[in-house]
Amino acid sequence: ALPGHLLRGLLPLLTVFRLERAEDAARRAGLSTQPIWRKLWDDVMKTRPPNSESITCWRKKFLETFFSNVLHGVLDISSDWRLNDHHFSPLLHSSPHVSQLTLCNMLQGAVELTAEHNHKVLENLAGSLRILKFQHLLSCDQSIKRSLVLLLHQLIHHGSVSQVSMYSWPVPDTVLLVLILSMSAGFWRSGNALAYHGSPCGLCRQEDKAQSQRSAQERAEKGHNAKREGSDGENQKESPEALEETHMNSALSGPRSPPLRNPACEETSSKVPCDHTSTQGGSSPLSSSEQLSCHPVPRKTRRRLKPAVGRKRRCLRRSRGPYADPEDLYDFVFTVAREDNSGLLHKTRTTEGENTENWASSSPGSPCTGHAGCKKRGGPAGIFSLKAAHRFRSVSTLELFSIPLTGETCRTLSNLLSSWVSLENLVLSYNGLDANIFSILSGLRALSRHPECRLRVLRVSDVFSHMPCMELVRCVLSAFPQLHTLSVSFDLKNQLEGNRPEGNPSCSEAEIPESCLEQLEIRFPREPLHTTFLLPVLKASKSLQQLSLDSATLPCSQELGLLLQVLKECTPNLKKLTFHDVNLAEHQKEVLLLLQDPVLQEITFSFCRLFESSTAEFLTEIINTVKRNSSLKSLKLPGNRLGNHRLVALADIFSEDSSSSLCQLDVSSNCIKPDGLLEFTKKLEGHIQQRGGQIQFTHLRLFQNWLDQDAETAQEALRRLKAVCSVVNDSWDSSQAFADYISVM
Repeated sequence: ALPGHLLRGLLPLLTVFRLERAEDAARRAGLSTQPIWRKLWDDVMKTRPPNSESITCWRKKFLETFFSNVLHGVLDISSDWRLNDHHFSPLLHSSPHVSQLTLCNMLQGAVELTAEHNHKVLENLAGSLRILKFQHLLSCDQSIKRSLVLLLHQLIHHGSVSQVSMYSWPVPDTVLLVLILSMSAGFWRSGNALAYHGSPCGLCRQEDKAQSQRSAQERAEKGHNAKREGSDGENQKESPEALEETHMNSALSGPRSPPLRNPACEETSSKVPCDHTSTQGGSSPLSSSEQLSCHPVPRKTRRRLKPAVGRKRRCLRRSRGPYADPEDLYDFVFTVAREDNSGLLHKTRTTEGENTENWASSSPGSPCTGHAGCKKRGGPAGIFSLKAAHRFRSVSTLELFSIPLTGETCRTLSNLLSSWVSLENLVLSYNGLDANIFSILSGLRALSRHPECRLRVLRVSDVFSHMPCMELVRCVLSAFPQLHTLSVSFDLKNQLEGNRPEGNPSCSEAEIPESCLEQLEIRFPREPLHTTFLLPVLKASKSLQQLSLDSATLPCSQELGLLLQVLKECTPNLKKLTFHDVNLAEHQKEVLLLLQDPVLQEITFSFCRLFESSTAEFLTEIINTVKRNSSLKSLKLPGNRLGNHRLVALADIFSEDSSSSLCQLDVSSNCIKPDGLLEFTKKLEGHIQQRGGQIQFTHLRLFQNWLDQDAETAQEALRRLKAVCSVVNDSWDSSQAFADYISVM
């Protein structure tokens, strides 16, 4: 209990271990340790973190990054005396502060975390980690994959991870990719079959025991009640053999197999359709039973008990020691699939070395649950056999960036999606889907039929579109009217667009029910914006707050007019409207109508060639319109070739006779030179002085302008501007940019 002034002088002299222990004492004394942690970052990490202005806790930021750097071997703790404390275990003491973790390359981090000496570290991560990322993965051997299995089981099935994101995997290992996807969806073998350093998973074993005891107690109570009521004697008792069967069925069905209806799901399904309360898929392990699928998991029959037990025992024998038989990995998951003329065949390896064949059901999410010879024919619903899998806790967010997905992998993902009711956010970005988009849509349609479905955000982007953007939008919204955010983005139009697999009819005629959509983003692959297809979507989206249209071409002037009319009539809550790379040079009337809209708060005309063929009168009309609009808060005009003279004119928006409430102005990429910026600054200062300093303007963005042509003038302009508002700019080399532009002409 040191006095505050002594503690203030002592804190900078402490090691990380001591500083962490002194945190509570400093808080009680009213002292902040944030400056010390920030200095630690500068001295140890020697880099500037991205978005450093938004970091609210440098203690957490330092310890989280420190954990990752030590785990991946890129930080030597002997390099700084504050890290070199014999009481300090780097991974153990920093792990409680880690909320997101990235595993890279050969998954060395997974091997280290599942080592026996890091058992406590993994326990800490199971409670603190929310986001798990994989980046630049490479193929690895079976022992590393087994370490990953143990890690995912602890962090997802028994932990708090709610988001799994994967980045940049040009040639993915199918086995490894499907392993991560399936475990993220909560599918795996029974917990007793998963060994952790030679022993079955302790958490699974405890839950199995508790569930078995509850089942036995319930059956005993039923028998006791039946006896008291004078029921039939045959129903009063429970034979030892029946109790044993109940116990084994409970264990084999997995520690987290849900009842027929789960209370959390009943609560979700009883909500109003547009409920805005987000249900987190990453709850604590104590409430993980609420995250389960709401449909019953098929239990093994008594006829199957004996061989199932035999398989379990064999699995445990193989699992002794951290380096179990690599072949066990295939026993846990799935299989090698192949397509032939008669359908999609699942060949599943068993522990006895046998091969059993299962045919996929024609509907996603309904794999064949019959005997090995059952052959249901139909469309490929997925290659992942869920027959022997049990449902554990699953994540609520899945993101796949720049990972090519083959037809086989897409069918697996489709099958997983079809029953992934905890999924709230799905992002598929640059996965080379092409015609496989129909397989993904098939799984999503099956998911939409679940009353407990929680999907609220869907983002799909790729190089080629295999179907028109608006058709995809209508297809998704017709199945998911509960979506809050939908983003569809394609770079180029596929020349084969329109050649759909059999059984995937056009969605252009799909009926769109009234939706809960709040945010809609569409990036067209240079295709015409036909309002015939867009308007029904907007009319059904009365809750829409944000609309973004990118790279669309307007076939005629009437199209934009119709769009604005529908926006005004059918989207009363629209606050943010963005046009990017849409040629509006010939649509000056519509531009002015938008700028005088009394509801819109943010308008973006990005690279829209606004002033390509305009006169000085058009700029004057824009300024006068904005001056009269008191609802507009943000105006973004990047890439419209404003130049110096138009920028200077824009300063009149803030004149003494203006009723504008504009707070943010973006004039990035507008060929602005230092002398023009200085003149704009002087004119703005004059208007502020006339208004007695009363101005709401707070942010100015100046990225990628020609400010490097006269550094001294630019510095003076920026210095004076920063006294008025917050200025965001960059050190852009305009000469190099111009050279790059010439080189690609």
